[in-house]
Amino acid sequence: MAIITVDHLRKTYGTRVAVEDVSFSVKEGEVFGIVGRNGAGKTTTVECVAGLRTPTAGTVTVDADLKEQVGVQLQECSLPDKIRVGEALALYASFYSRPADWRALAAEAGLDLRVPFAKLSGGQRQRLSVALALVGNPRVAILDELTTGLDPQARRETWDLVTRIRDRGVTVLLVTHFMEEVERLCDRVAVISRGRVRAVDTPAGLVARTGGEQRLVFHTGEPVDGLRALPEVTSVTVTGDGNGAEVTVTGSADLLSAVTAVLPASRMRDLRLERTTLDDAFLVLTGQEES
Repeated sequence: MAIITVDHLRKTYGTRVAVEDVSFSVKEGEVFGIVGRNGAGKTTTVECVAGLRTPTAGTVTVDADLKEQVGVQLQECSLPDKIRVGEALALYASFYSRPADWRALAAEAGLDLRVPFAKLSGGQRQRLSVALALVGNPRVAILDELTTGLDPQARRETWDLVTRIRDRGVTVLLVTHFMEEVERLCDRVAVISRGRVRAVDTPAGLVARTGGEQRLVFHTGEPVDGLRALPEVTSVTVTGDGNGAEVTVTGSADLLSAVTAVLPASRMRDLRLERTTLDDAFLVLTGQEES
């Protein structure tokens, strides 16, 4: 069941087109990602979903009360330097008729209630921003560029927090440009380029639809002619000769098993299997758009 439906959304600012034509739906309980290069229209799209901007054309339907059941974390979280974590959460909780336990939210996010905002690290500020988005007990959480600028440890801690949010049944609309984040968190993802949706699929589905090619690279002194006849193989390239020959085999499906059935792995040195990644798929789908 769709909790969010965006249909032919268009948003302009004077003569500038921020979003040209965006359509997608988000199922209740999933983490739905929106990816695209800088300026692709991601943030404008989710701001329209959150009710922060009015679409120029098209419709946005959210099966939840926008004031009480949608929590939003925008790209930048800025609070007065001296306000403490507990004070900020208590203030935001006072805006809602049935707020969450803000002390429990702080504990889940690993935050000390006594620390002033100015003393928080970048990762702590992001986790506070998420906690503030959740303090109203929302059915939908919109998280925009959640981990930009964070170090790897802070990023993973924030990912763990998002996973726990999803496990509680909250639907998450996640804007990001980190493909690792998409693979780690998202059930489905929309790729936006120049204000249009280029594809909506699972992360694995996006990789598959852009080829899903595999490359097997190894050194061997054995003949490799038999590899070319395999249905899983699309090409075989040999560089050098004798024991120093480097062989690159491209193909799809279960390439490694097919090749090792003809040429045992014991006769291959420096064996390396390379697969098409979500980064590769993203570049194919967004083309040469300027970032």
